Amino acid sequence: MSGTVRLTVAQATIRFLGQQWSERDGERQRLFAGCLGIFGHGNVAGIGQALLQEELRAAGRDTAADLPYVLVRNEQAMVHTAVGCAKHKDRLQTWVCTASVGPGSTNMLTGAALATINRIPVLLLPSGTFATRVSSPVLQELEAPYAGDVTVNDAFRPLSRFFDEVMRPEQLPSALLSAMRVLTDPVETGAVTISLPQDVQAEAFEWPVELFDERVWHVARPAPEASRIAAAADLIRSARKPLVVAGGGVHYSGAEDALAAFASATGIPVAETQAGKGSLLHGHPHLVGAIGSTGTTAANALAAEADVVIGIGTRWGDFTTASRTAFARTGVRFVNLNIASFDAGKQAGLSVVGDAREALLALTGALDGWSVSDTYRRRQGTLWRRWDKAVDAAYAPPASVTEALAEGLLTQASVIGAVNELSDPRDVVLCAAGSMPGDLHKLWRVRDRKGYHVEYGYSCMGYEVPASIGIRLADPTRDVFAMVGDGGYLMMPTELVTAVQERVKVIVVLVQNHGFHSIGSLSEGLGSQRFGTAYRRRGVDSHRLDGDVLPVDLAANARSLGAHVIEVHSRDELTAAIAEAKARPADGGPVVIHVETDPRVFAPDSESWWDVPVAQVSELDSTRSAFDDYVVHKQDQRTHLGPGERS
Repeated sequence: MSGTVRLTVAQATIRFLGQQWSERDGERQRLFAGCLGIFGHGNVAGIGQALLQEELRAAGRDTAADLPYVLVRNEQAMVHTAVGCAKHKDRLQTWVCTASVGPGSTNMLTGAALATINRIPVLLLPSGTFATRVSSPVLQELEAPYAGDVTVNDAFRPLSRFFDEVMRPEQLPSALLSAMRVLTDPVETGAVTISLPQDVQAEAFEWPVELFDERVWHVARPAPEASRIAAAADLIRSARKPLVVAGGGVHYSGAEDALAAFASATGIPVAETQAGKGSLLHGHPHLVGAIGSTGTTAANALAAEADVVIGIGTRWGDFTTASRTAFARTGVRFVNLNIASFDAGKQAGLSVVGDAREALLALTGALDGWSVSDTYRRRQGTLWRRWDKAVDAAYAPPASVTEALAEGLLTQASVIGAVNELSDPRDVVLCAAGSMPGDLHKLWRVRDRKGYHVEYGYSCMGYEVPASIGIRLADPTRDVFAMVGDGGYLMMPTELVTAVQERVKVIVVLVQNHGFHSIGSLSEGLGSQRFGTAYRRRGVDSHRLDGDVLPVDLAANARSLGAHVIEVHSRDELTAAIAEAKARPADGGPVVIHVETDPRVFAPDSESWWDVPVAQVSELDSTRSAFDDYVVHKQDQRTHLGPGERS
């Protein structure tokens, strides 16, 4: 059918987005679950009017809108919500995010960085000032004296995998089609930004009706080259102590079963990055858990002696490699299975470019009949059982620990243990920043491929509450436990109001330790004496932040935002609180479990390192001592430039 239809740029955008679908392996879903937004003068008469019009058109047909709208409270948070959904959906579905001119749009910059760093698709529609410039300078406009065409939205360029600014209606189709291409490309995906000046949003144009036809975007599974699989198999066959490092690419390609079959067939142990945790489920005989700076002692011991390391869908971040100290054996070789050649070429590894599932299936076939020695299998089991006992002790601390705690305080590890043991296997634990991600990486026992969701590419404080909403909207059949410290909670508590509005049940476990637990301990280790990391009043005499603990009632804060709040002061009360939260109705809105912990009690140590520079000169003995330790650790770093490396 040919012809045209007269719509504004905003109306055409919303109608187009509602007809986009993604497909992989013959299964398809809407590419966009809906549109998250906050309206201001930059988009209320453009995108806002278009969303209203489509909602009313759908109501006239007695159906839901193709692109339902959800009002949020913070622009950064709505990007986190979209990312939470997209990650849970294996990057096959996401949300649109719309914001007003100036601060509304630039509030999304942090979310854009998070999405792109984590390779998660999200579509951002920041509003811009007038394309005609007829009223310039307008409210919230950046005037750059060196260029007339620069706006604050240009800040999105380095943070986006694709950026375009629609200055004329004729430019919209190419911008939209390019955006869809990037969003559905497993290599290129990330934040996609289309900047829409407020006057252009409201401008009418005659659009070809074909623009609004239903479109299905195929998400590819590129197969690796046979010669590269053969080369990888040859290298692995030469290994005596190989190790797999499973990254987020295992999940995004749905390669968990293929990895389990590979590990069972070859006997190669599997360690996991933060994004890859849950690639094998707890109890698999070849799972050795988290690796790197927040890893298990089992995985890190095997990493230190590995002669061939097989990275699957990992980008080799510094926490994974323990700042390039984890793989200590001279001459260690790397095999990198990755859909992105950029990541496959890291660590001077043998590069195998392709979909993780397809690559694993091919490599399993190429290694048919080969496996590691029985001695190496037994060592894996011994190391893992030793670590698993340490986790048991952390989940249920001995009397020597519990009796030393102040009344009403628990340990963070015991809180994690209670949630792990009392939640359902299909429930999702979520976290992003502070000490909690490291403890979860080491301690959490994953029982379902979607049961673990920690954003650690950007480790963004405030991610937890909005992202938990995104997961719950994506999959209402699972309870979501957002684990968040008081520091992270204070960054973004307002999305509890959105959860109340949408009747979204998320369970927020708010761990109150009166400061920045993670950075406090890091500061102490670096000789900075926990400076500026505790929530305390300024001392009258000392003029420092060393006074009384702040009289802040976060439970009352959450209650005032409409959440159902349960305050606990013991393990028994925590057990009852989790049961109560689980029993609440699916449309009952957010539940906040408030628990205080002692930040001086730590989870089992990973016996690993993370490179954070220490001041080279100082008047403080603590800093000088920390620098001496830093110099020692730096000597353990490796460049991983190939078998010719010299220690």
